[in-house]
Formats: sequence, C-alpha cells, structure tokens
Amino acid sequence: MSTPSHSKPPSQGVGSRLARLALRLAGWTVLDVDLPGPRGIVVVYPHTSNWDFVVGICFKWAMGWHVRFWAKDSLVHAPLIGVWMQWLGAFSVNRKSSTGLVGKTAIDMLSSDRFWLVLAPEGTRSYVNGWRMGFYHLWQTTQVPLVVTVIDYETKEVGVRGVLLKPSSADETLEFARIEALLSNAKGCKPALQSPIKPYVKAD
Repeated sequence: MSTPSHSKPPSQGVGSRLARLALRLAGWTVLDVDLPGPRGIVVVYPHTSNWDFVVGICFKWAMGWHVRFWAKDSLVHAPLIGVWMQWLGAFSVNRKSSTGLVGKTAIDMLSSDRFWLVLAPEGTRSYVNGWRMGFYHLWQTTQVPLVVTVIDYETKEVGVRGVLLKPSSADETLEFARIEALLSNAKGCKPALQSPIKPYVKAD
C-alpha cells in the first residue's frame, strides 16, 4: 500500500483554485494526492446523501483530476443533460454487450492512454449490506491502482486516504480488510445509511 503525502498539491488552474476555495469556505479539508499513473480506479466512501456529489465534484475540480464514471447509455446520450454528463466524465457502456460492463470497461481502460474510473461501491444512498463487486472484479482484472477516497462529514475531510497499487491476492476477505483499514472511521452525511465495508450479499 502506498501512503498518501499531503505536502505538495498538484498544479492548479483558476477553476481548481476556486473549487479549493469553495471547499475551504464550507469547512472542508482537502487531502492532496496525485493520481498514481495513467490508469486506475477511485472508490468513494461513504455515499449517503446527494451532497456527496456536490462535494465530490468540487474535490475533482480542486485536484484537476480527469476521471470518468459509469452511466446508462440513455442518460449519456440524452439531449442537453447528456452533454453535461459527458463533460463531467460520464462513461457510456452498453450493458447488452457480450463482454459485460466490467469486461468492456477493462478493455477500454487498458487500451487508453489515460483512464481513471471513479465510483461509489455502495451503489446507492440507502443502506445495503455491503459493497457492489463491480469495482473489485475490475480491479482484479486490470491490476491497476485502487485509490481509496473518503468524504468524511465528521472530520470534514475529502480526499485520498490511501493507494493500493494492485491487488495483493484474489482473496476478497483480505482485500476488503485492506480497504476497511483506511476507511473504518469515516462518517457519512447520514451515518445510519452507510454500508459496511464488505462484499454485498443479495438477500434471499
């Protein structure tokens, strides 16, 4: 695991400085870390409120990160909102493709000069009994760095808690333990709704 250093922020443009100022005025501390390489996955936790999107977008702009995220074809290609979604970094995937969502994303990621995918593994703002496994299967397939990012409403910290440069094993339990060690004390906007950091199990 790579321990993040917060001593030197990346170079910033005017928009980045404005986003950083907005976060500071709102009481947030930005944890500065450069993305480690041209490709990887960013997981964001906890996700319990619509405010997470606002804080997360401001952090993205503050850091000057160029990241993408999964979105439905119909949403990405919709008039007006689709243009805005693509500008934000929405990545349209045809879920009917024979390669599947994870497979198609893995191909695109590994064949691109630069491709960072950001996602909230809980998959919903409501409570669920664990994390959706799409990020994990993509991480195992691509062997790219996993950037573990927090939006902590108790400490008012937003940013990177740690970087797992690649999976150390194929054991889900071990890998989730590594992630949980970085995030176990994080508090969401609505703590009762945040999910435990373990694989999601579908209810019978």
